[in-house]
Amino acid sequence: MEQMSLDMQSGEDRSGKVLIEKLLEIYDQKFIGEYLNKFSPGHWCRETINRWLKGKATPALSMAEFEHLQKLLPKERVKPETADFRFIDLFAGIGGIRKGFEEQNGLCVFTSEWNKYAVRTYKANYACNENYHKFNEDIRNVTLSHRDDVSEEEAYRNIDKTIPDHDVLLAGFPCQPFSIAGVSKKNALGRAHGFECKTQGTLFFDVARIIAAKQPAAFVLENVKNLKGHDKGKTFKVIMETLDELGYWVADSEITGANDPKVIDGRHWLPQHRERIVLVGFRKDLNVHEGFTLKDIHKLMPETKPVLGDLLDKDVPDNYILTPKLWQYLYDYAAKHKAAGNGFGFGLVNEKSTATRTLSARYYKDGSEILLDRGWDFSKDFHDHGNLENRPRRLTPIECSRLMGFCRPGEIDFVIPVSDTQAYKQFGNSVVVPVFQAVAMLMKNRINLAITRQQEGCLRKLA
Repeated sequence: MEQMSLDMQSGEDRSGKVLIEKLLEIYDQKFIGEYLNKFSPGHWCRETINRWLKGKATPALSMAEFEHLQKLLPKERVKPETADFRFIDLFAGIGGIRKGFEEQNGLCVFTSEWNKYAVRTYKANYACNENYHKFNEDIRNVTLSHRDDVSEEEAYRNIDKTIPDHDVLLAGFPCQPFSIAGVSKKNALGRAHGFECKTQGTLFFDVARIIAAKQPAAFVLENVKNLKGHDKGKTFKVIMETLDELGYWVADSEITGANDPKVIDGRHWLPQHRERIVLVGFRKDLNVHEGFTLKDIHKLMPETKPVLGDLLDKDVPDNYILTPKLWQYLYDYAAKHKAAGNGFGFGLVNEKSTATRTLSARYYKDGSEILLDRGWDFSKDFHDHGNLENRPRRLTPIECSRLMGFCRPGEIDFVIPVSDTQAYKQFGNSVVVPVFQAVAMLMKNRINLAITRQQEGCLRKLA
């Protein structure tokens, strides 16, 4: 078997050790050892990898082993030389919004995500080429918002230096209340105040600082539907005022109420009721926003959508079936609340279901919001032996990936390198991918026009 010395270098590093170090950002040593050992039986294990990384051993990879390992890294879907636009991905989670914009030939040049398990899943599925892409963990290390000793000017310089130029900013930021303490203090002192003061102490503040520093042509901000009513509407009011102050027009900002097009339900694409608020903004000075509305997203909704059964696997391990003890707890809990006139309880669905409840980050606890019926007969006594064999089951993580749109029906091409518990949390915190594929499609022509106008403006300045 042709061997490669570990210190062998060519135009690109092919020593193997650098590749393994990169893969360890995704997988653990045990997985890599077992993966290699299946390819070359008897040569590799977790301990071999561990000793190699500590400099206590110098094994050699064959060229075939090296190429086999490379298959674990995601392929680049978009290249800098052919990309139509560039974007950044903040509070990225596992890349649901990125996936939608990448499919419109957008190039991701910066990602920020602090959760170490989400980072593993993200890097398992999206190429992060260091030649043009930066990966960041804590966004505050970029905006310096956690440091009182840093001036606004210093913070803006650090943002501009750290984050590459881009055309679109994507962010699924957390929902947090704004404090009025800073505003009140400046009012008392007779000082002017703006978003820097009103939003300080929240993660939206970090998003606003980046928008102010980099001035992208457009942005997409995603949040839970309840953002509109959070803190009696004060949170949403401050956000909208801030975006206006920064010089951006927000689509459908004047529309409120039940038919607000900014609130989009994933059930129009996949069999899950999942409402999210989507704020699409364009820079006012580029004048590309005229006529844009999220009302048009209905034109991109599929005529037919899958039912739940289309997303399910035929053979599922028994460990996804609820234990008798857990099923009895959920069963009794639901009966208790039903008797009290409350609506709390489990969500039992079947293969013909056209919409499940919303998958949440707590799904790993008991799966109660989406339980797949396996033939339970409510007319029989709970402890009937035959009936207990028909206890419902949870969805598997890969089935959750299809329910969220990361995989198409029948496919298993979304890599899940983490435990079931972490996977459930990640999918429960994510977005329905086809929603953002549609949003990206709606925005694409406006983004391209904005880029053209910016280029024309630069040429006029040079003339």
